[in-house]
Amino acid sequence: MYRLLSSVTARAAAATGPAWSGGRRGAHGRPGLPVLGLGWAGGLGLGLGLALGAKLAVGLRSAGPTQSPADPEAAGTELPHEQALSPGSPHTPASPAAKGFSRAIESSRDLLHRIKDEVGAPGIVVGVSVDGKEVWSEGLGYADVENRVPCKPETVMRIASISKSLTMVALAKLWEDGKLDLDLPVQHYVPEFPEKEYEGEKVSVTTRLLISHLSGIRHYEKDMKKVKEEKAYKALKMTKGLMPSDQEKEPKEKGGKNHENNDSPKAKGEQENEARCRHSKHGKKKNDFEQGELYLKEKFENSIESLRLFKNDPLFFKPGSQFLYSTFGYTLLAAIVERASGYKYLDYMQKIFHDLDMLTTVQEENEPVIYNRARFYVYNKKKRLVNTPYVDNSYKWAGGGFLSTVGDLLKFGNAMLYGYQVGLFKNSNENLLPGYLKPETMVMMWTPVPNTEMSWDKEGKYAMAWGVVEKKQTYGSCRKQRHYASHTGGAVGASSVLLVLPEELDPEALNNKVPPRGIIVSIICNMQSVGLNSTALKIALEFDKDRAD
Repeated sequence: MYRLLSSVTARAAAATGPAWSGGRRGAHGRPGLPVLGLGWAGGLGLGLGLALGAKLAVGLRSAGPTQSPADPEAAGTELPHEQALSPGSPHTPASPAAKGFSRAIESSRDLLHRIKDEVGAPGIVVGVSVDGKEVWSEGLGYADVENRVPCKPETVMRIASISKSLTMVALAKLWEDGKLDLDLPVQHYVPEFPEKEYEGEKVSVTTRLLISHLSGIRHYEKDMKKVKEEKAYKALKMTKGLMPSDQEKEPKEKGGKNHENNDSPKAKGEQENEARCRHSKHGKKKNDFEQGELYLKEKFENSIESLRLFKNDPLFFKPGSQFLYSTFGYTLLAAIVERASGYKYLDYMQKIFHDLDMLTTVQEENEPVIYNRARFYVYNKKKRLVNTPYVDNSYKWAGGGFLSTVGDLLKFGNAMLYGYQVGLFKNSNENLLPGYLKPETMVMMWTPVPNTEMSWDKEGKYAMAWGVVEKKQTYGSCRKQRHYASHTGGAVGASSVLLVLPEELDPEALNNKVPPRGIIVSIICNMQSVGLNSTALKIALEFDKDRAD
């Protein structure tokens, strides 16, 4: 009898296969049973075993929350009182905190669909929190194209350079505890890193300079001449007001064509500028994804060992004089964390992740089984989607080697925002808990540093492991620039962004408000060279608009 029931139940479940769609989740985020179509009632004629199997399946399904559709036009069997999810587009059910944000969710979803389709990304995941509460998270497309595994809020992807912002928390904690002096030469903590000279003059590299990419240590490009010519080229374009915006740059980064007429005044101006730049052949300069070191397969046991990749290379600029984005600088910072804390870098970071409740954030390693880990993709020369080559990121965990989810990134952003704002609320609410980092530490971290650049938003500057845009309005009834902090990431087969848009608080009118107050947006994608900061900012402003209304 047991075999008969099992067999009939299995056949009934198989029979309903075509009538379900998408990645509906049950309780606790586990995969739920298929959504059953109207043909289920007809199956009762199969007998008692089928009836019992149907009751069991429906009972299990009803234990999970229902979900709103990811796409109103999704294909699949239409169900009574609900819509089926489109394949590869599961998202969390609407929470009580999401009430009042349906317009923002709908417009933001449409924006993400457009971005995903424009760049040809296999999958993309977004998360949004308002005033410390997650109000929306959703996956579009596929985490694994070959096996048709849809993206979902729990999908784990490379967060790339957002890892730098995580490492900054470790440095800030050590600084607060008096274990780290940001302005001592790095050799005080890591004598294995040799003392440096620039143009015959002995110079000092400090932790503070490393954090803000002012140390002069190289990035992936080893050719100093190319780097200096690139800097000169950008500086010349800036003086002429010809720096392209994010929207102009992004299609070129993704292999798009520039349809601008070469006879236009702008094109002629750019050609003249290039000529003045000693024929630097800027257009032929390799980007990061053409650099061999980005594809290292060697396993490094610790941060000290990975220093050998760059420690003997000359500085490209005098420390403090010019901004040069450097992931290798953060490899040196990982070694400083180890020496100042007395712990291995990864052990110290795992303690921080535990404190922040970031339970799905881990260093990327190939061997461990990491549930919900996505695969990563790129387009080859024939414009075909292919898997990215294997890489080992152990040499740059601190600067670009962690995996995470949008939910964990929201938690991290809210912890930073809480610490940034809690000082304002202390007078009105003495019962508030302290932030993970002190308010003065957060203010220091989110204060733009002179001589720096924010490549993903030219309105901003780099601060301490975050890019920061300050509040600004030049003309009445015209564009108002909001204050926000963000960091983007680009890795082999992955792109990411974490953006924090604080509420503009009046210290005299806090009423019964409690921190954090503001919008956090996190987006991760399993395709490289996808500019996401402007998209995240648009989404944050959409939710801020609904919040105000």
